[in-house]
Amino acid sequence: MTERTPRLSRLRRLAPESRAGRPAEPRGARPRRRGAQPKVVALGGGMGLSASLAALRRITGDLTAVVTVADDGGSSGRLRDELGVLPPGDLRKALAALCGDDDWGQTWARVIQHRFQSKGDLHEHAVGNLLIVALWEQLGDHVQALDLVGKLLGAHGRVLPMSAVPLELQALVKGHDPERPDDVDTVRGQATVALTPGEVQSVHLVPNDPPAVPEAVAAVLDADWVVLGPGSWFSSVIPHLLVPELLDALTETKARKVLSLNLAPQPGETEGFSPQRHLEVLGRHAPKLALDVVLADEAAVPDRDSLTEAAKRLGAAIELAPVARTDGSPRHDPELLAAAYDRIFRMHGRIGPWR
Repeated sequence: MTERTPRLSRLRRLAPESRAGRPAEPRGARPRRRGAQPKVVALGGGMGLSASLAALRRITGDLTAVVTVADDGGSSGRLRDELGVLPPGDLRKALAALCGDDDWGQTWARVIQHRFQSKGDLHEHAVGNLLIVALWEQLGDHVQALDLVGKLLGAHGRVLPMSAVPLELQALVKGHDPERPDDVDTVRGQATVALTPGEVQSVHLVPNDPPAVPEAVAAVLDADWVVLGPGSWFSSVIPHLLVPELLDALTETKARKVLSLNLAPQPGETEGFSPQRHLEVLGRHAPKLALDVVLADEAAVPDRDSLTEAAKRLGAAIELAPVARTDGSPRHDPELLAAAYDRIFRMHGRIGPWR
């Protein structure tokens, strides 16, 4: 047990429900009945998490997104600076990804993603950002407000922030200044880290011991599967592992864990990274975290043996599947990614089939 276990126990007492209005079923209390849908928690932020959610909502009706809250750019950054609120942008994107494919869902997805174009203060603000912040101010409760937005949209799942306080992402970057290629500098801010020149060595959060949202911890502990990635590695994926209570939950949960790799290195923060290097840096940030499956697109893996060895060091098996769009862009196809997740859940789950 870790030194943070008492805090994790406190969070369980504060969050006895794993879904809005639905009592949590304690892990191990009884086996999931044959044919039930898996409880899935997806962690990440930005477009990577959106891709994962768009796939996962096709294969389970019991889905929770836990979203990073370190964004400091664009509309989110302006609202954060002016009002002192959590950055709503990645939460909005997750809600949009959970909207259904019917007219209602797609209409609301477009509405909350719509950005105003003007010469005034509303320029580039997203409608969904303003709606979320307005409900935060009205209700005084982050989770209740996001649940209400999800209900309005008919979202196929729940969206939670990973922490209830705005976070600053800081990175140690080697060669950030091209004139000093061997020096290591501190780069501040998620938007800056995501596009930084140089080699990111590590990242950390300010404050460095942020509280996790209790409902997010409860969801992880109650899950059958936890999905991490794809997404910006240092600015969207790894930050979840830097929230102590959330990392404790990820380490303690009986859920199986799948890590979904990106289709290509990201210009800036992971420029030149191989698939196996993504695993190595994740392992350095959370050395006690074990995984069960690493999912990658075969076309994006030039050295399968090296990736297999890196995955083994994290306790994981490799699953290769075609998950990229066929237009050649480094983006995941929701249907193909859904098929890959479904196959993994069936093949590596403790019971099944799910449906």
